[in-house]
This record gives sequence, C-alpha cells and structure tokens, in this order.
Amino acid sequence: MSELTTEQKVDAAETAALKLAQRSETERNAGLEAIADAIEAQSDEILEANATDVDEAEAMLEAGEYTQALVDRLALSESKIESIAEMVRSVAGQDDPLGETLEARRLDDGLELYKRSVPIGVIGTVFESRPDALVQIAALSLKSGNAAILKGGSEASRSNRVLYEIIEEATSDLPTGWAQLIEARADVNALLEMDDSVDLLMPRGSSEFVKYIQDNTSIPVLGHTEGVCHVYVDDEADLSMAAEVAHDAKVQYPAACNAAETLLIHEAVAEEFVPEIADRYEETGVEMRGDDRVREIVDTDVEMDAATEADWSTEYGDLIISLKVVDSLVEAVDHINEYGSKHTDSIISQDADNARVFMQGIDSASVFHNASTRFSDGYRFGLGAEVGISTGKIHARGPVGLGGLTTYQYFLEGDGQIVASYSGQNAREYVHEEFDGEWTPGRLSESTVTQ
Repeated sequence: MSELTTEQKVDAAETAALKLAQRSETERNAGLEAIADAIEAQSDEILEANATDVDEAEAMLEAGEYTQALVDRLALSESKIESIAEMVRSVAGQDDPLGETLEARRLDDGLELYKRSVPIGVIGTVFESRPDALVQIAALSLKSGNAAILKGGSEASRSNRVLYEIIEEATSDLPTGWAQLIEARADVNALLEMDDSVDLLMPRGSSEFVKYIQDNTSIPVLGHTEGVCHVYVDDEADLSMAAEVAHDAKVQYPAACNAAETLLIHEAVAEEFVPEIADRYEETGVEMRGDDRVREIVDTDVEMDAATEADWSTEYGDLIISLKVVDSLVEAVDHINEYGSKHTDSIISQDADNARVFMQGIDSASVFHNASTRFSDGYRFGLGAEVGISTGKIHARGPVGLGGLTTYQYFLEGDGQIVASYSGQNAREYVHEEFDGEWTPGRLSESTVTQ
C-alpha cells in the first residue's frame, strides 16, 4: 500500500470517480467477478490475518475492553468467505443502476429533457469490526460507479488490509484509486472535514459511533444510530408461528442491528404465550428482562430480571431481550413509536386489518407482517448486498443497496432553442409531455408531438 495522506487518497478517489462513472457495466462487472475469484483463491491468507485479529480481540474481551458481539462480528470462516464471494457475484448480477432514464419529458418540439441515474461520486465509509463489510461496500460502490473511502476498525486491521489489497490487485484494470483504505483514527477526523470532496458518509457501528460521525461533519450522513427492533404478538396471532419468529428474531444472530430487542405481547394471549417463549429463550441462553405483568405470568423457575425504563430503548446486541404485556394493538404501536429507533418492527397476526393498522402506524424504515426482523438486510431483500441501513427519510431508507448509491442528472437535448422565444407576443408554448424514450447523446428522439 502506498503511503499517501488521507487528503491525497481522497483526491485520488475523486479523480477516479469521474473516470469510473464512464466505465461500462461489462467492465464494472468484470472487476467484481475478479474480486470474487481472488477472495476465494486467497482464502488461506485472509483466514490467517483474521485469526490474528480474533486472537487479539478475545484477549481484549477477557480484559473487558470488547464485547462478545464485537468478537462474533469480527470472525471469518471458510463458509463466511464463500458467502462473501457469493455476495460479490450477486452484486455483479444486479441490474445496472447507472444510465437509467427515470423520466423523459418533451418541453417542446425538438426540446427534450431526460432525468438519468448517475453515481453519487465519492462515498466515505467508516465501519467497526466486520471485515466482510469492507467487501460489501467496495462491491456496491464499484457496481454503482462510485469511488469508496474505506475505514475499518483497528480490531480488524489485518483482515481489512488483506481484503483491500486483494480488491486493489483484482481491479487493476479500473481507474487507479477508486477504492482507498484509511486506517488511523486521525484519518477519520481528516475525512470528516473534506466536505468539498466527499459526497456521502455511511457509518456502520454502535449508536455512539454513528452519532459521533453525524455530530462532527457537514458531509451528508446516511445510516442509523441504533437498532431497537420489536416483535409484537397480536391477540389474533398464531402462537406457534409467533414463538418461532420471536425466537429467530432474537437468537439467530443477536449481534445484528436487525435483531429484536423488545418483545411485546397482547394481554389476551399473554397467559398462554409468555411461559412458552420464556422457556425457549432460557433454553438458548437468552437473558430476559420483563415488566411486572410478564414476571407474574412466567414460571417461577425461569430467571427473569425486572425491566427498567431504560430497557425499552436499549440496543443490547447480545442474547438479552425485554418483554412487555400491552393492552391493545394501539398501545403496541405507541410503544414502538416512542421507544424504537425507526429500524425494523414486526407484527405476528392472522388478522389482516390488525396488520394494516400496525404497518401503517409504525414509523420505521421496514415494517413486517408474520416475519422475523432479521430479514431486514440488503442481500435478503434482493439488493445484492448493502452498504448499511438508513433510518432517515431522505434519499434512501432501510437497507441501502445500489439504488441508494445513485443520484440523478437532467440532460436537455435541444436544437438551438432560446428562452426569449417563450415570452412576449407570439410566444411559443411549452408542451410538457411525458414520453417513453431513452437519451441518446447529441441526437433527438424520433418521436414527435401530435399537434
């Protein structure tokens, strides 16, 4: 790796982004296929570097400096590397997000306006722990024609460096500098100040980490600060289904931001459901924190601490869950909107009207019916992968895939028209007619306006 400053790396990325935007889909896909092949071919090297990172992280875990969730996210395996390569290929298989005509409008005869999808430019990404995030972000950036500034956590430094070098070598035919790795903490502060060169920041990590990024830059930030996700078991729920979904949402991968942190149960089914789900959680090592009504119902031999007010808004990222009995669907919706983080929430119900009220009433990026919150993921959504999940409402929301990494430009094709001819006496009138057409450089569409 070259010893460039952060400023030099960002400048190189900015130059590369303009060139990468001109590369064809075939060229970008070839780069992605080369990355996938190289990751598979060099899996031993990746695992060796990752093992050293994990060993050091486990020592920090024993010292109380790291959490188990962080160590879990850090670790790679042969199967994980295979899934990373598969993810890269799935990104290559997605439709090209660039050059799509989003709108075509005829302003007048021989004056046609096209709204077309284009790359955002330079995307700065700052993420913790997960080395596979580096590959996800790089793959999505390449497919969407964006340059990427990649900053991983120090706990994954060896893994990130090896993966970056593999990506850099595999894409040597593409514009130099389209992907850049920065490693020092001081580099992040320098990056946050480069609002003239970096077009978007996508942080991935703890709520404190993301909030720090948001509070210390004027660059637009796309991301989420917390993943306080809920499952609500309705009075019209299939309780067998509810138990499966509530268990999966918490246990399948508790460190993920889309894992459920609070389980809400309608009072009409609480007597039957609470003991069943509590037993299942206890069998899989889940620490439970219940409100008074839950603790009155649960079997006396089941360990359960009393939930505090803070529990309702806490992202545990671990095998811990809070449980609460609610009197109604409306109370469940109100609770989620008050304490949730606008990430992902799910209702379990066989009543379509109840599902509609819940789904339209919850102000979250993703709202599910009879499904685990763990489905809130770019790969599972068919986006190929994701650079992160956004809980904001501007530009992109939910899992951010290729579409979230594009913006648009207006292209106007004319034949010498001037604005003066559309004012005053004998002024021409605008047609403003939508039509189906693709932009062709330097040539007007053959379609004409019917007079």
